[in-house]
Amino acid sequence: MKRFAIYAIASAALIAGAGLLLTLAFPTVGDRHAMIVSAVVAYVVQLVSFAIARAWAVTNVVAGWGMGMLIRFIVLAIYAFLAARVLGLPIAAALVSLAAFFFVSTLLEPVLLKS
Repeated sequence: MKRFAIYAIASAALIAGAGLLLTLAFPTVGDRHAMIVSAVVAYVVQLVSFAIARAWAVTNVVAGWGMGMLIRFIVLAIYAFLAARVLGLPIAAALVSLAAFFFVSTLLEPVLLKS
């Protein structure tokens, strides 16, 4: 439980930091709204993926991590269609920020998955 809490706090900080950097590339209000939505989606998906990887770490950490990667890829693909059509978000800002948020918070996983 302690590692999950550390991951939750650290990934929130990394996502916020990456979001601040991305505002330099995407300065409009619509872009910022897209990045906020992407940050929320990324944070929730990352917590679920980490929980899955952590649960599988006892038997097969690579399988758990692979399942998390598959979940992220599926969410990114679905989000690409939803962000553009249903949510009406600027597609470039939405997808680049979601991919960036996934990337930076995934970098924490190997360190915290060690038992």
